[in-house]
Amino acid sequence: MTSGPRRAGRPAVLTTERIVAAAVEVLDAEGLEALTMRRLGTQLGVAAMSLYRHFPNRDALLAEVVNRLFAEAVSEFAPETAWPEALTGFGVAYRRMLLAHPHAVPLLATHPVDVDLGLELLTGLLSRFEAAGIAARDALTAVQSVGVYVLGHALAQVGTPPAEQHDESARAFYDQWFDSGLLAMVTGFERQLV
Repeated sequence: MTSGPRRAGRPAVLTTERIVAAAVEVLDAEGLEALTMRRLGTQLGVAAMSLYRHFPNRDALLAEVVNRLFAEAVSEFAPETAWPEALTGFGVAYRRMLLAHPHAVPLLATHPVDVDLGLELLTGLLSRFEAAGIAARDALTAVQSVGVYVLGHALAQVGTPPAEQHDESARAFYDQWFDSGLLAMVTGFERQLV
């Protein structure tokens, strides 16, 4: 659903959520370079300057986009009873979100999620490690390692030539590669942490 330019009349009611949602729409449709305050203002039907009441600059907006997309990824998975399954589920859900927003992958690879929000969103996953008696530091290392693997793999996949991205055999190759790598990581952490 695209907000699009507004007709003359009542001024648009801007909220942080509405701005971030429109930013994701622009990002998905046109790419990261197209996501400017001016372009976003056009998308929302407002003057670009009105966006600065909500975000001091483009970097602050990008940080909120990153946080929103990460929250979307985490909301898609439900932690299982054992941490290895929960960690695998996190990796799969994170990849699913990244591939649904391919233009956002470089952004998430270069702009970290807010630490406090990330920890809050990952509480369910981290609690699985805690229930197994695994130290918080070790749990964070495992989760962050899987997150970085997923990002790197998504960067490789979305960086392939556009024709190959839609090729069934190329997708099957990336799926098999991802699954094998994720299994190896989780199995490795399982051996290390028990």
